[in-house]
Amino acid sequence: MTDISSLFVTRLYRAALSDLGDPVDPTELQASCYSIAEDDEAGQEWCEANDYAGYTSYASLTDLPWRFPIFGDLVKLLDRHVATFIEDLDFDLDGREVRLEDIWINILPEGGIHTSHIHPHSVISGTTYVAVPEGASAIRFEDPRSAMMMASPVRRKDARRELKTFIYEMPKPGDVLLWESWLRHEVPMNMAEEDRISISFNYSWA
Repeated sequence: MTDISSLFVTRLYRAALSDLGDPVDPTELQASCYSIAEDDEAGQEWCEANDYAGYTSYASLTDLPWRFPIFGDLVKLLDRHVATFIEDLDFDLDGREVRLEDIWINILPEGGIHTSHIHPHSVISGTTYVAVPEGASAIRFEDPRSAMMMASPVRRKDARRELKTFIYEMPKPGDVLLWESWLRHEVPMNMAEEDRISISFNYSWA
């Protein structure tokens, strides 16, 4: 009798922020992102120096929940979603906690990209989406085994989702996506004329 099973699994968590608490006002959240971006001269300078199309507060601000109360409300919701994901992953935390390490804004204009990367030193990474205009890019996840496939043939275009080399996940405003921080991901070029706005974050094992 033939038995073919999957030995290992990569988990991806997707939910609406409001599934685990009161919704955050998307209009206020978007206005807050633009207000912070406009005032953050250090962030603007970093983006210009590093040829980053658009704006990110990743290298300049570490206190978003303090600056705007709506980010504090957002973090409370994210904590609940991350706790749910941690439970699903069957982690033994050994009496320690997985807690927020950093959180930052991403404003990606037309033509902007975010190249392939991972989030070292974190356990859980994720993004919640503020504005996803029609034509905006999905987030693309890469099979973590890619570097070890060596001489393997490519997958067929109609391969089952769990066997594809790349998975594209198209979020909606108000969604939150969570994944383990070692999972390589990227945002291909934004083809929409309007900004794609998201808020990303890392949780570490403290």
